[in-house]
Amino acid sequence: MLSVAVLIPAYNEAATLPGVAQQAARLYPVIVVDDGSADGTAAAVQGCHGVTLLAHSENRGKGASLCRGFSLAAKWGAEWVVTLDADGQHLPEDIPRLVAAAQATPGALIIGERRYDRSSMPPARRFANAMACFWISWAAGRYIPDTQSGFRVYPLAALLESSLITEGSERFAFESEVLMELAGQQVPVVSVPIAARYPQQARQSYYSPWTDTCAIIQAVARRLIRRRLYLQGLYRSQKEALLSKLEKP
Repeated sequence: MLSVAVLIPAYNEAATLPGVAQQAARLYPVIVVDDGSADGTAAAVQGCHGVTLLAHSENRGKGASLCRGFSLAAKWGAEWVVTLDADGQHLPEDIPRLVAAAQATPGALIIGERRYDRSSMPPARRFANAMACFWISWAAGRYIPDTQSGFRVYPLAALLESSLITEGSERFAFESEVLMELAGQQVPVVSVPIAARYPQQARQSYYSPWTDTCAIIQAVARRLIRRRLYLQGLYRSQKEALLSKLEKP
């Protein structure tokens, strides 16, 4: 039975994907889902040892790519699925650290928490990250310092129990919805510090600070309305956020 599979969603990542996929494949079997790329992304990893390629004929969004990869990993019998971005900002060498955290906390969702100088970020991106963190932490009922990190280890059994893996919302809101859903199932969420890395050859982020953040807030708002605003979650998440800031040197 396969314990760990690595899942890399990719859209127009021919420049960086081969290096990421090949390094990850030295550790665990890799699934690459090419989401309708037009730059030869699929061809760039075609035939790579340890890499299974899935392809969409048209761009369907990151959520659809993740759902398809999760489904294949489930068929393989994987217990955990590591997700990381194809643009090179996540180091495959950090995968064992995240997997070790998953093994130390059975059933937990592990998030690679990027450590970087937030003051160096563009104001719009910094505002978007802060807003997403606040809203998602509220809905999750716990403080999650990096809600937008795509470097994660998912407990596949818990993920399969949710309806989201078949619904597969488009773009970036899917990862936020999964985070809130699993937290609502009382799945532990563990953050593991990782270095932030932005390779020079990487393309500009597809994340739209305004459009995608609004989509995330809408998803959170729907969940909070169903839970009658969940004020207990707001209090707990903000208390944990304050304690976290006080504990940092």
